[in-house]
Amino acid sequence: MNYLDFEEPIKLLDIQLKECLELGEKSDIDVSETSDKIRSKLNETIKDIYNNLTPWQKVQISRHPDRPYTLDYINNIFGQTFLELHGDRNFRDDKAMVGGLGKIDDQTFMFIGQQKGHNTKDRQYRNFGMANPEGYRKALRLMKMAEKFNIPVVTLIDTPGAYPGLEAEERGQGEAIAKNIIEMTRLAVPIITVIIGEGASGGALGIGVGDRVLMLENTWYSVISPESCSSILWRSWEYKEVAASSLKLTAKDMKKMKLVDKVIKEPLGGAHRDKNKIFEIVKSNILNSFEVLKNLSPKKLIEQRMEKYSNMGIYST
Repeated sequence: MNYLDFEEPIKLLDIQLKECLELGEKSDIDVSETSDKIRSKLNETIKDIYNNLTPWQKVQISRHPDRPYTLDYINNIFGQTFLELHGDRNFRDDKAMVGGLGKIDDQTFMFIGQQKGHNTKDRQYRNFGMANPEGYRKALRLMKMAEKFNIPVVTLIDTPGAYPGLEAEERGQGEAIAKNIIEMTRLAVPIITVIIGEGASGGALGIGVGDRVLMLENTWYSVISPESCSSILWRSWEYKEVAASSLKLTAKDMKKMKLVDKVIKEPLGGAHRDKNKIFEIVKSNILNSFEVLKNLSPKKLIEQRMEKYSNMGIYST
């Protein structure tokens, strides 16, 4: 397991617990009492650290290398029923954006999300989760297909942003994202959006318009990353922690400002410490959200969605 800087006390206790259990296996010594004490102290340490996280630390957790990505959720929630669909039918298949059909119980969903990759080779293959215009056009094609067959859409957001390369701009990156946003506001099927990691800029918004927007506890959602904000305002990345705090990008901040509908509590120590549990939690939240939306008519869905997003940003003095 990988550990972040502020998780060093957790790392030391994890090592102690592992060594204690290994000693018990290699000898006839009963280590149950000692291991219970270490385990108890470990849980207390995790609670203490994770109950007092700064916004910047939450940004770091959202990027944790052991954190599950979109395909991990899809493969564990759908299993063998998932059928991946490829291509935008215009230019190419963008590997940073994945999508396809799958079943939870007897209900079919269209799943769409950004995929980062677990190792260097895979991250390069997936372009680090930064989609090109064809990725957003593929996502829209799948959404329109879902609408045609009355299939609800689930989007999983985890991206540092849309790919900012020259070739992406030449092929209409901004237009592709803008078109997705307008088309999603009037899609005639339920849309459930779950932020599972980073939710940065237009790259997130391109698949982020939903009837229900759910956000995992240790994720972030913002118009710009803390590093980029720091480099623009202070001409240096040194102020990224200040920027993270000022941007109000945590799940708690998003819920307070009514930009997301629900914050999903993660297992103790974050999603990366108990992946099976977070898969079950996300699955149940998707099903619960669908129960709320499934009986609404297409007209009512669109009306509520438009009203929801039209009311964002309104304030009184």
